[in-house]
Amino acid sequence: MTLRTPVSLTEDEIAAVRSWVIHEDASVIAFAKPAGLSSQGGRIQAHTLDDLLWAFARSNGKRPELVHRLDRDTSGVIMAARTKPAASFLGKAIQAHRLTKTYLALVSAAPEPARGDVNVPLVREEIGRESYMRVAAFDTKGAQGSRSRYRTLAASAEGALVELQPFTGRMHQLRVHMAHIGRPLVGDVRYGGALTAAGRGAPRLMLHAASLRFPHPEGGERTVTAEPPEDFRALAEAMGLNPHPQGED
Repeated sequence: MTLRTPVSLTEDEIAAVRSWVIHEDASVIAFAKPAGLSSQGGRIQAHTLDDLLWAFARSNGKRPELVHRLDRDTSGVIMAARTKPAASFLGKAIQAHRLTKTYLALVSAAPEPARGDVNVPLVREEIGRESYMRVAAFDTKGAQGSRSRYRTLAASAEGALVELQPFTGRMHQLRVHMAHIGRPLVGDVRYGGALTAAGRGAPRLMLHAASLRFPHPEGGERTVTAEPPEDFRALAEAMGLNPHPQGED
């Protein structure tokens, strides 16, 4: 789609990114991103998912482009556009809030109430070389509205599995919202999450992008899903939680 300097990839990297494909058609390609892989940029000197998209470059030098991002330690569904018209269409759909993103997360105690909306302004802060978001008064300079919905899918003495849906797209939004209601995500060092659960160390931020429903550039709507990876499933099961919940509507 855009002409850039190609990135040289190893055979193993090409095989890995191709193995993460969960949906592919003429307009879009969706991946189940592993935790620990940056979507774009970042300070770590390693290839990002954006770099790895060169594995899908066409002979004319154009390649897919990511249309949204996930935090490095968040696993799950992420999508790229394969053509310039698809990228434009999906960019407008994102601006119009027409994408429905559903996440799964682990917390150390069940939220009270069991479901609800979090609707608060957030402002970005730079502390050293790190960027943070914090809840702020509505008239704080730079504050932007943010809204998420949460619902408890399963709970035990060790914690809870929650479903999260963001309605806006602020940086770290779900993480900050859950911390705001006193239920930071397990493994979320930045926002006060517990580093252990059920006597086990949290291997990472326990947040997984489980599904993405979107209007398709060729018409209609599509939904792509990604099963929670092994580290998420193992910790959920150790906490006495079913990592494949059906939940209630």
